[in-house]
Amino acid sequence: MIVAEKIASQIEQSNLISRDLSWIKFNYRVLDQAKHIDRSIFDRLKFLAITASNLDEFCMIRIGSLYNYIDYGKERIDYSGLRELPFRKLLLEKTRDFTEAQNRYFATRLKPQFQENGFFIRNYHEVSDEDRSRLDEYFHKTIFPMLTPMVFDNYHTFPILSNNRLFFGVVTLAHNDGQENKKISFIQVPGNLPRFYEIEREDSIYFIPIEEIIRNNINQLFRNVEILSSDIFRITRNGDFTLEESEDIETNFLEELKRKLKTRRTGRVVRLEVFGEASPWMINLLKNRWEIDESNIFHVNDSSLIDFTGLWQIVGHTQFKDKLKPSPAPVPPLNFPDEGDEENILEILRDRDVLLHHPYNSMEPLLKMLEKSAEDPNVLSIKLTIYRVAKNSRVTAALLRAAENGKHVSVLFEVKARFDEENNLREAQRLQKAGCFVIYGISSLKTHTKLFLIVRKEGEKVTRYVHMSTGNYNETTSKIYTDLGILSSRETYANDVSEFFNAITGHSQPAHYENLITSPRDMRDQLISLIEQEAERASANLPAGIVIKVNSLQDKKFIQALYGASQSGVPVRLIVRGICCLRPGRAGLSENIEVRSIVGDYLEHSRLYYFHNNGDPLVYSGSADAMVRSFDRRIESLFRILDANLKQQAINMLHYNLLDNVNAYVMNEDGAFHVKEAAAEPRFNLHEEFFKVDREK
Repeated sequence: MIVAEKIASQIEQSNLISRDLSWIKFNYRVLDQAKHIDRSIFDRLKFLAITASNLDEFCMIRIGSLYNYIDYGKERIDYSGLRELPFRKLLLEKTRDFTEAQNRYFATRLKPQFQENGFFIRNYHEVSDEDRSRLDEYFHKTIFPMLTPMVFDNYHTFPILSNNRLFFGVVTLAHNDGQENKKISFIQVPGNLPRFYEIEREDSIYFIPIEEIIRNNINQLFRNVEILSSDIFRITRNGDFTLEESEDIETNFLEELKRKLKTRRTGRVVRLEVFGEASPWMINLLKNRWEIDESNIFHVNDSSLIDFTGLWQIVGHTQFKDKLKPSPAPVPPLNFPDEGDEENILEILRDRDVLLHHPYNSMEPLLKMLEKSAEDPNVLSIKLTIYRVAKNSRVTAALLRAAENGKHVSVLFEVKARFDEENNLREAQRLQKAGCFVIYGISSLKTHTKLFLIVRKEGEKVTRYVHMSTGNYNETTSKIYTDLGILSSRETYANDVSEFFNAITGHSQPAHYENLITSPRDMRDQLISLIEQEAERASANLPAGIVIKVNSLQDKKFIQALYGASQSGVPVRLIVRGICCLRPGRAGLSENIEVRSIVGDYLEHSRLYYFHNNGDPLVYSGSADAMVRSFDRRIESLFRILDANLKQQAINMLHYNLLDNVNAYVMNEDGAFHVKEAAAEPRFNLHEEFFKVDREK
């Protein structure tokens, strides 16, 4: 108890909040979405599945990163002030608390609603004899041929078990020379079969977990052998290889990346999830084998479900597709001309800049612009940065077509985009084979910026069209992520974007950008300078103010600058979806800073930086969060919004974020969040209101 009190006191005294503990609080806010009783059970299960995939990535990357320090004997002090080992124990404890909250809510609040919504999750013994015969037949015809028991004993090495897959650990008893010896065999549950076997009834659907079918037929794999136990478990391996990325930049990068993708499958185990009451003998064996302890073990009660990501099969079932909350139809961009036609977007851009705010505005104008440019004989070249693309991407299809039509196509394809590496590598190689000039990232830096340039011959002159965005060129995520992007033919933008592409595809080193702030060159310094200018105005009793909307806020120098602005009297309003390491409202430090988080039907992904600038606001948008990785280890860009109408739209976006009283959480000084109280205010849901906004508003 004394140690726990000391740790709690140390965390409380720190002026910064732990990045990892802050992220866990964010995932609680996502879990809250599964608790909204005004949502259908299918929407609620969707959010539960999202929390599970979020947590998988967190364990792989953040807990994995911590183990990089522990396993290699490197020192690390968390923002909370804790060293590696005590922080490991605390972090795993908080992660376990979250897992228990997930399982408890699923078992006690969501499962009881299944019947009234026309489905059940059943185990093998909860169906009729006739149904069990069908399950057994499915096992023998489909599942059984795919199963491979892997024994571990004196004659067989310990098998490599895949990351985030379900396994059976089967403990058997062998009788040799009058002695009894325990052995363990591992069986991977096929990951390329549906998670649930479906039995359709007249008024409902039974979903039978595939592992239940295997468990009740497992004796077919161990004939004439005594089975002592058969337990389901799942492991999560370290998926973070950040340290290795910077070791040797002279190595052939693509080959190195392929090697790392293989090591991710065999990285050290950081989490062991066990379903039900598992064999203590098996657990002890696994603990010793993987050098883990009780802190790494997560027990899932058998009234729940191991691995909630399997719920996507139910959520996406065709019979329930009308039960998910539909999204309204996209509306035209606010500054489209009344007779504007997205088929003739280039003509519109010669007259004005256009702001696309997704998902409220469709991505179609951008996609059609790219597809028409691929066929347009007057288009000379296309340059694009790609971080994540959709499967069967219209973007890459258009680039391939452009290359086939003889246009110069340059693509900076970020093959280090986490968990999309293989898809990106495959798409990039397709483009390269088609004749595109493909750059596979820049040394150890990730290219996270989102920029797009079209060069077109128009009579005697050449016009350049640019797109600068906060979001990926991904038509799938554009329907569920809130992002903004600007389409323009302004020469000042075109010059900056052209210089930027010259810098990343060649050896150019621009001395100055007119309207771009880039990293890793000087983004942190320029943003801090803008913060300090607001502090100077406040100190001189001039109007001042800062409003920033980002996904994550973690950079220590940036936070210290905001603390300084607060102490000078600058009102600072922060809208931070996920991680926030800044501590708001602390006396003498941050009384003038307020932090809120928006979590709802759409994933908030746009970034906006607003500085009052003595009544002539400076507003920037782009790909960068206020994080160390964004400022130091990524190629990022923020663009200044020049057009007065577009700038006002961006300011209105921030205004709506501050008005929201449906999706908003307010951050306390201790790092906890509470739901924003609506009080007597009218209900204001920005995820609905942006579909209604008009030019007058």
